[in-house]
Amino acid sequence: MAGRLQDKVALITGAGQGIGEAIARAFVAEGARVVVAERNAETGQRIANEIGALFVGCDVTVQADIEAAVTAADQRFGRIDVLVNNAGANVFHRPLEMPRSEWARCMALDLEAAWAMSEAVLPGMRKRGAGSIINIASTHGFKIIPHTFPYPVAKHGLIGLTRSLGIEFAAEGIRVNAIAPGYIETEIARAYWAGFPDPEAERKRAMAIHPPGRIGRPEEVAMTAVFLASDEAPFINAETIVIDGGRSALYHD
Repeated sequence: MAGRLQDKVALITGAGQGIGEAIARAFVAEGARVVVAERNAETGQRIANEIGALFVGCDVTVQADIEAAVTAADQRFGRIDVLVNNAGANVFHRPLEMPRSEWARCMALDLEAAWAMSEAVLPGMRKRGAGSIINIASTHGFKIIPHTFPYPVAKHGLIGLTRSLGIEFAAEGIRVNAIAPGYIETEIARAYWAGFPDPEAERKRAMAIHPPGRIGRPEEVAMTAVFLASDEAPFINAETIVIDGGRSALYHD
């Protein structure tokens, strides 16, 4: 039985760990041919070897790396059907205590890189009259948590980019959507808990504030990406799907 992404070619940024790794694994399991575009050569190559994907070293804030990654995908597979803009990083500060360089770093990595990658793949998608771009946003794109500046600014912008590009290229057979994960148990989350005197207590606190009594898993984000990349979602465009177990719908005193 053919997979849901059989023979589609997908380039996934930041696929060396966490949500990006889970997406890469899920795509391969569903029949896609995957390009792992990752800045960390050690983790990126390991994941690519494990799942039978193509690894390309790529810092998404460097234009030459972006062009090289797209060229490598085109040379190996002849096209890119799906782009997943997953690479990013938490950049959290109190606004007036933030070095200006941190603003630039956040915008470059969490917003501008998604446009630069999209700009690189869109000509090929337009030529073929088909394509899917999936941006990994965040619930920070809707809700503001104090002292996490300027990350929410970038994620609000990423959702705006998603909607704008989705409308711009809809008539050409290209869909652009976003996924907004909430609290997901990734390496970043575990490292955050480790910074507390009692990491397990902090982990349990995170679980308790969610209606299901747990936080999300990277694989749950990955399966939503599979759906958006597949032919099962032909009329979903310029949309953002929130994956947070219902926490953002919960009333807070």
